[in-house]
Amino acid sequence: MNVDMTQGPTMKSMLWFAFPMILGNLLQQCYNIADTLIVGRFLGPGALAAVGSSFTLMTFLTSILLGLCMGSGTFISIRYGEGNEKRLKEGVCASFVLIFVLTIFLNIFAFVLLNQIRIFLKVPEEVWEEMRSYLAVIFCGIFATFLYNYFASLLRAVGNSVVPLVFLSVSAVLNIVLDLWFVVVLKRGVVGAAAATVIAQYISGVGIAVYSWKCMPYLKIKRQECHIQWSCMREIAGFSVLTCVQQSVMNLGILLVQGVVNSFGATVMAAFAAAVKIDAFAYMPVQDFGNAFSTFIAQNYGAKKEERIRIGFRGAVMAVLIFGIIVSVIVWVFARSLMLLFINAGETDIIAEGVRYLRIEGAFYCGIGCLFLLYGLYRALGKPGMSVVLTVISLGTRVLLAYVLSAVPAIGVVGIWWAVPIGWFLADIAGFIYYKSKY
Repeated sequence: MNVDMTQGPTMKSMLWFAFPMILGNLLQQCYNIADTLIVGRFLGPGALAAVGSSFTLMTFLTSILLGLCMGSGTFISIRYGEGNEKRLKEGVCASFVLIFVLTIFLNIFAFVLLNQIRIFLKVPEEVWEEMRSYLAVIFCGIFATFLYNYFASLLRAVGNSVVPLVFLSVSAVLNIVLDLWFVVVLKRGVVGAAAATVIAQYISGVGIAVYSWKCMPYLKIKRQECHIQWSCMREIAGFSVLTCVQQSVMNLGILLVQGVVNSFGATVMAAFAAAVKIDAFAYMPVQDFGNAFSTFIAQNYGAKKEERIRIGFRGAVMAVLIFGIIVSVIVWVFARSLMLLFINAGETDIIAEGVRYLRIEGAFYCGIGCLFLLYGLYRALGKPGMSVVLTVISLGTRVLLAYVLSAVPAIGVVGIWWAVPIGWFLADIAGFIYYKSKY
């Protein structure tokens, strides 16, 4: 079940490892789309705007945990490539303690700052009450998010991407069933949608944790082996904190853009909420491929196979460009039909704005695909700081242009949509120039 990516054809190794990750996140995005569809159809545009803004916030909070887990996973991948089981187990102990403590603090801060979120995100009065109720429940699932992402990262680090798929699939299907039960049958509104998500998160998080401790030889640590090496803790913190910064800066930028979107009112908020779901679904495969590529690089970096890294990088870039072009064409052609999955045909203004967003941003998915590869490359080569630099370039440009262009009356909200691909391509250029000069 584990994939050793230091051997065999490079693209075959990456694709074989990436496929379960892509399939799992497709199911997750199907849930996100189903959640948006259920809320939009049964609870109306106001609830859709509330849940959509909450989704952006939760993506930011999740990105902090995901970054920490991905960073520790990179450390484990390198040790796995070296064949160093002792240091691998030391890394598991140290990373679990580090991320567990940070998760507790994050959860406390989320509840304490709940009322300040409205000011930060510029949430309109008519949306806030439903959004606040939704967040009060959804924050209870932060610890479950940590459990799933931590153990999924560990399993993927040693080449096992199938088991995380299984638990994610169970969670996604259960989520949809519970959504329908709480929202449609019990009429619990946005609170019911949040409760469905939290229940499914805990089932997948606890389940994958139990499996990892009981069934994986590399991760099955005896009590006498469970001690913290502070040198190991510092090394993991170097990977994890910088990867966390990269992930959180990326999503903080998106959160700041959400604030600009909210200032244009509930119609634009609802259009953005639906279009972002389509957007995420469209480029999610290249995001997962970028994570698989990172594991490939990390294992070969640990095994000191430099030529294999160079060959893998060239093949990965070509694959991402081809995929990005194909998906961009599909989204451009079917933009209106995709929006109609979430919004009633009578909501013409919302549909029109969503279509405009998709036909601007959706034309440039190859840009975000290459950026995901660059993030994974520099993280795996022990240069997570470079990933942060690329994120700052991409999101800094996006946020700056979103605020500046949207303030021009002749441009308005369209300026927010155009800011996105411009930021992607500027970061891509910087990342490829750095690679060319250093490697």
